[in-house]
Amino acid sequence: MSPDQAAADFGYLTTRGRRTGRAHTIEIWFGHHEGVAYLLAGDGAGSDWCRNIEADPQVTFKVAGRVVGKKARRVVDPAEGALARSVVFAKYQPDYGSDLTEWRDGATPYAVDLD
Repeated sequence: MSPDQAAADFGYLTTRGRRTGRAHTIEIWFGHHEGVAYLLAGDGAGSDWCRNIEADPQVTFKVAGRVVGKKARRVVDPAEGALARSVVFAKYQPDYGSDLTEWRDGATPYAVDLD
């Protein structure tokens, strides 16, 4: 991922619906670290996009109009989870209008391994 892509405000995650098989795309915040895009599910792993990843990890993750990743996973390692939360928080907290600490600490981390 280029520095310009890493600085983009949003990524676009397309998952395959676990029941319908249809493509579903969401706009989502992300952080980038060493070949991985980290995403945080503020509503936890029960969000549709999270359940879709659990059913089928093949995704399309676009940043700045380019596909940068095609496989996602739930982050289960505590150290990687802390890293994911830190990377996303550091990117968005400085310019956000309120404190994101509670959101960060309660979110479920996911990773998209970049091409």
